[in-house]
Amino acid sequence: MSEKTPEKLGAGATVETAAPAARTPPPKPPLSKERRQQARRRVLRTILLTGGVLGAAVSGFLPLAYAQKQRLRPPGALDEKDFLASCIKCGQCVQVCPVDAIKLADLSDGFGVGTPFIDARAQACDFSCDAVQCILACPTGSLTYHKPDFLAVRPGAKLASKPVLLAKEKDAEPTLNLAERIGVARLTRPESCLAVQGKGFKGQARGADFDGELRYMKVDRWKPIKVADHPYDVELCDLCVQACPIKGAITLETGPAKDGSGKTVGIPVVHEPCVGCGVCEMICPTEPASIEIIPGEGWRA
Repeated sequence: MSEKTPEKLGAGATVETAAPAARTPPPKPPLSKERRQQARRRVLRTILLTGGVLGAAVSGFLPLAYAQKQRLRPPGALDEKDFLASCIKCGQCVQVCPVDAIKLADLSDGFGVGTPFIDARAQACDFSCDAVQCILACPTGSLTYHKPDFLAVRPGAKLASKPVLLAKEKDAEPTLNLAERIGVARLTRPESCLAVQGKGFKGQARGADFDGELRYMKVDRWKPIKVADHPYDVELCDLCVQACPIKGAITLETGPAKDGSGKTVGIPVVHEPCVGCGVCEMICPTEPASIEIIPGEGWRA
């Protein structure tokens, strides 16, 4: 029942009247097809904009995270901080490398994007240029034969003497004009090393599809060839020793196995002349490589 309110009618008389009923708002007309499409587009725009903002945030974070991984820089590179500050990313070093060992870093390298680096496992520097052309091509001194006096030398980076390039050993000037190493080779996975296991190797070091190149002096002193075109056949694996372009940088120490089997085993030993070129890592037939270059590492006896 509706509520009633008293209404005065003259002297003291009242009459109850019904209060006005609450009005129900009329139903909204259904949205037209065009309006529904507009609303759907607004929702999609909101989702895409949100995703874009989140994507931008992540893309800004990932380079910072990946930038913590130090790259192997070309020969003669300044220490990382000075290198990043002076390199103008011109790509001149990339163009002159005879074995295409030098690449330019992408977005994942953060602040180092566009700077040159070497992925030794894919293609190492074998000094096929003889004169280290990347240093000669660098216009800023980011790659240099001699670091200026105001820049400190990191511990263990200085070479005791100029490294002798085996390809030039019989020349009047057999050395490379390098004063500092860019890294040092380390037997990081001795358990997988074929020499440590007393095993030999026969075949293509990295398989028939590997595109890496190396200068084999017995084949052609002046021109590097594909590693896949130079198969090996050794009773005790010493590919890292055979391929190393620097005299005295790595040797294979051999002896009888400790298990009394009479088998000869060996262990690659890295010496002070190592400049960190990465050839040993590239040629290692195990996967992953048993020997690797540690970028920016100094020599430790």
